[in-house]
Amino acid sequence: MGSNPTLSAIKDLRFLIADFRLVFDLSHRDAHLENLLKVTEKKYLRRIVGLTIILGTLSLSIGDSVAQRRRPTRHAAICGNPKISCKTTASFQLNDLPFEVGKNSVIVDTVPFYAIILKSVAVKEDNCEVFIAERDRLSAQVLFPDHKVFSSRCTDPENLFYADASSRTPRYFSETHRIMAVYAGTTPADANRMLDAVKATGKFPGANIRRMRTGFNGT
Repeated sequence: MGSNPTLSAIKDLRFLIADFRLVFDLSHRDAHLENLLKVTEKKYLRRIVGLTIILGTLSLSIGDSVAQRRRPTRHAAICGNPKISCKTTASFQLNDLPFEVGKNSVIVDTVPFYAIILKSVAVKEDNCEVFIAERDRLSAQVLFPDHKVFSSRCTDPENLFYADASSRTPRYFSETHRIMAVYAGTTPADANRMLDAVKATGKFPGANIRRMRTGFNGT
């Protein structure tokens, strides 16, 4: 009032100054908190991005390993012409149908192929003393010089197995029969041509086509 402020006016001024300081302090704190939140947010974002990259890499790695496990086995190619040297690291008996085997291969099976069964003998309890004589195989080989004539033995580890490839359920000829057959290619057309050639000899009246595969288990 007048030129001299009253006590209440001074108190009001002090409250106004205090309020200004509080507002300034809070606004300063809010700015500090906002900066802190921004820094923290950036740190967490960097961590999240890093974890995402790591998880993505792991998922790709796991996916690759699963794909490798599911990837079909590469089956060995047949060496069906006895006049052509077979590129293989395995040692085969003269009566075997040879196929290409790579280094350090332990368990190997071949691509499916066709063969003409020339002769078959049933066996009981996989008797290793029963098999088709080698002289019979050699005589047949003379008739088909460009196609390997092979014969099976019992299912000992050192012998090849011969399995039916025409059905989903594995059936091994070598467990119940001893066969002598001639390689007839990988297509039905090849097999039919070979069957005609076999029948033309007049020596194998019961000749028939079989789709099969062979291989060994060296474990």
